[in-house]
Amino acid sequence: MNIRRHYSLPNCALTLEGLSDGSDPLALNPPLTILVNAQCQFMGLTPVLQGGREFIEKLTQAVSLYAQQFLSGVAAPLPEPTPEGERVELTALPDGAHHRLTWYPDPTLHQAPTVLELTTIQLFDLVEALDQFIADPLALPDFALKLQPVSRRYRQAEEPLTQRAVPLGLGVVGLALSAALLYWLPIPEVSKPDVNPQPSPTPVLPAP
Repeated sequence: MNIRRHYSLPNCALTLEGLSDGSDPLALNPPLTILVNAQCQFMGLTPVLQGGREFIEKLTQAVSLYAQQFLSGVAAPLPEPTPEGERVELTALPDGAHHRLTWYPDPTLHQAPTVLELTTIQLFDLVEALDQFIADPLALPDFALKLQPVSRRYRQAEEPLTQRAVPLGLGVVGLALSAALLYWLPIPEVSKPDVNPQPSPTPVLPAP
């Protein structure tokens, strides 16, 4: 029986199709354990990215690492690309509001890489779709994403939070991140009013 898992966001849709290994024949809703095809489509962009197990693994790893660096402002060296197999790369564009996603198919297929330019909102919808996939117990239960925090040694000179938030532009993601940044700003001190004010002295008028 063909199994389909779909994760849809306003600007990104991720679809996994495959089979169950039949380990639990009595299950009413068997998990997708054998991935046959994975598709990732962005609203208003072509072509559709698609591949198998290696594709979804490389996409998840690349997007998670890039999103971590983007939010923290700390850029770490990317892993060295392997000469064989598929790979996915994400790089920031000079305008600060777009991100280039490049998918390199298996070299043995002799296909040209696919390049998409994502807005920040499209990027974070992709992050959310992948989060939903990872949290879904019925989709590739053996899939595990191993992430490590970026080392402090790659941290650059301190930059004001408001300046780092500027490239995000407008939109839902920009508002959400701005709210998160405001959470860390110091609370301004407000002097308490005097609850027992002293009466002002009454002026003494000269006698007529």
